[in-house]
Amino acid sequence: MSVQQSTESGESGGTEQRPGTGPAGAGTGSVAGAVTGPDGPVAGPVEGPDAGSAAGAGGGTPADPEEPAGAGAKPARKKRPFWQELPILLVIALLLSLGIKTFFVQAFSIPSGSMENTLQIGDRVLVDKLTPWFGAEPERGEVVVFRDPGGWLDDTGPTSSGGFMTTVQKALSTVGLMPSADEKDLIKRVIAVGGDTVECNAGSPVKVNGVALDEPYLFPGATPCDNDPVGTVTVPKGKLWVMGDHRNNSRDSRPHHNLTGDGFVPVDNVVGRAFVVAWPISNWSTLPVPDTFDKVPSRAAGSPLEAPPAPAALAFAGVVPIALWRRRRARRTAG
Repeated sequence: MSVQQSTESGESGGTEQRPGTGPAGAGTGSVAGAVTGPDGPVAGPVEGPDAGSAAGAGGGTPADPEEPAGAGAKPARKKRPFWQELPILLVIALLLSLGIKTFFVQAFSIPSGSMENTLQIGDRVLVDKLTPWFGAEPERGEVVVFRDPGGWLDDTGPTSSGGFMTTVQKALSTVGLMPSADEKDLIKRVIAVGGDTVECNAGSPVKVNGVALDEPYLFPGATPCDNDPVGTVTVPKGKLWVMGDHRNNSRDSRPHHNLTGDGFVPVDNVVGRAFVVAWPISNWSTLPVPDTFDKVPSRAAGSPLEAPPAPAALAFAGVVPIALWRRRRARRTAG
């Protein structure tokens, strides 16, 4: 048998041999072409001595026509219906909400008018619970939520009416989706911190460390201390002195100090700082620290807690000139 080579007509009318073709057996692999047999040309591939059947010049094993397409590929993963994924999504959402409430932000409802007009009855505030985890303590002027120090809410705490809605509210409040209806928490403004001296006298503004406070946040017509004057009080370390913005309608540190000689709130009782009124939308506002507290010194002048000038700083101020003089002298000697 002979292999008939494919030819192309050139400009000269001759024939041109295709690259890679030649006599049978000249190379390895299969050669596609026309085969001339005793009974005429036969179309089909011609196998070389070193290769089996192949399809095309590149070689390879042809696909089995009886084998289904894609039989060797992995089957596509079947997507779950939405109704099967919904419970998983709800569980994840509840866990995230519980984590946010526990460590980051929690909503609280305002039950009374003691903080008017800064906060209205029924307002929802968001409280930052994250910063206390890093050791941050409340500062003067902040509005804080704190647990009852003892006896502040004996007769004024909300009561649960029971029933289905109460159960729903308790469940939602547990994960932080609604304010709790029976938490023993209060909200007031920090006026003084541990070591500060507070002066609260009738007919006078509140003074902290000797500086009179300009309090634009007070309820219109409310007096700073007239209804509950306490005189001069020094706040113990680790405690806070708090007051409501509606001084004539707030049972805060003043009446409790007059009753028991205390009235201080332990820093450890603070849940967090209220930083925004989130609901209703018409009352939305932030709760920044008023500028008046920037003028208050850390300690009252002459207070026994005020630290004298640091001896180390004085010693450093005296040593520096001597060290410079000795260094200059050493350079002269070396020159």
